[in-house]
Amino acid sequence: MIGGFENIPKVPELRKKVLFTLMMLAVYRVVCHVPTPGVDGAALSAFFDSQQGSLFGLFDMFSGGALSSFSVVALGIMPYISASIILELMSVVVPYLERLKKEGEQGRKKIIQYTRYGTVVLSMIQGFGIAVGIENMTSPGGVMVVPAGGIGFRAITMITLCAGTCFLMWLGEQITEKGIGNGISLIIFAGIVAGFPVAVANTFRLIGTGEVSVFFIVLIVAIMIAVIGAIVFIERGQRRIPVQYAKRMVGRKMYGGQSTHLPLKINTAGVIPPIFASSIIMFPATIANFMDVEKFPWMKIVTDSLTPGSVVHALIYVGFIFFFCYFYTAVHFSPVDVADNMKRSGGFIPGIRPGKNTAEYIDKVLARLTFAGAIYISAICILPEIFIYKLHLPFYFGGTSLLIVVGVAMDTTRQIESHLLSRHYDSFMKKGFGKKR
Repeated sequence: MIGGFENIPKVPELRKKVLFTLMMLAVYRVVCHVPTPGVDGAALSAFFDSQQGSLFGLFDMFSGGALSSFSVVALGIMPYISASIILELMSVVVPYLERLKKEGEQGRKKIIQYTRYGTVVLSMIQGFGIAVGIENMTSPGGVMVVPAGGIGFRAITMITLCAGTCFLMWLGEQITEKGIGNGISLIIFAGIVAGFPVAVANTFRLIGTGEVSVFFIVLIVAIMIAVIGAIVFIERGQRRIPVQYAKRMVGRKMYGGQSTHLPLKINTAGVIPPIFASSIIMFPATIANFMDVEKFPWMKIVTDSLTPGSVVHALIYVGFIFFFCYFYTAVHFSPVDVADNMKRSGGFIPGIRPGKNTAEYIDKVLARLTFAGAIYISAICILPEIFIYKLHLPFYFGGTSLLIVVGVAMDTTRQIESHLLSRHYDSFMKKGFGKKR
């Protein structure tokens, strides 16, 4: 092997990427503590303390605690994710966007540009909804969260929150381009991990006050360990389809004839389905939470239905997870293209005719794997959170947060390993071809 992660400081390029990523994440955490003007921080903090275990707690987890302090990045990166979802869905039905996806780098840049525009629009809409709703909030002691509301406060809040989301979007893109990659996922990862120490401290406080017994905490830790083990085991799982390459005579040399395999992951979509599903559920639920229940009684029904731990929330969440598992897999993996590439290279699956039959076989196997992966993600995200919701523990111990944290950590680890492996082979080739004969 190449020495492990202790070799990171020895590779200048990788060391710069890692340090740049850590610096950008540190900037993100600093910005999370910059408050939005016009809000009583103490009253807002007291309000969120009373909302632990509700939808606000889940939203606050994804924003890295920025919502509870109502910082300039209170919306988090969710508007960008929502805009990405909309663009992905539209690329299936809009021919222009579908053509852009096939145009390579230029098309990708155009789609990113449209995603940015969509992020600004969604941020302004959500910022206005939050600004209107937060004016009606009061702490458990009856103190107004916004002492002086009005049009001025709403305008400032909209602009501030939109600018904060755009800044996070820029940070994520910088990490992807100049860091170790997965910028948006790493920002969500950093936000969740930053809340773990507070969650652990609150748990010990609950033990000290007698609200939660030690037995339940031990049980929660055992469940977390089991969930992490299941995530690591299944994320590394593959279905290997055997591929045989026919022998070809090129000039006087014989090529091909070797056997290999086509690896298909059980969970091709990774952590995208739970992130997308949470983003979609939280958007209408957040607006409903901030509206006046007396004027719109049906909003309370919507809020209660979309609160984690309820049956309706679980069904909707699982439905979105299944949808995005299949959708993301279909968008990013084409059995037809794989079958055509195999046919051009002289490869075939034993017992399956090349071309259309091969594509149908791969699609059939992939559909079964995606179904199993969707069940796995749903079980990981739903079952622990229902159990934790009943115990009124923080969402940081839930399956969704663990899946995102472990999944992003594994992806980042693989990218670092690929950098180390590439460096290892580069130095090997230089040494091999640089010898004097």
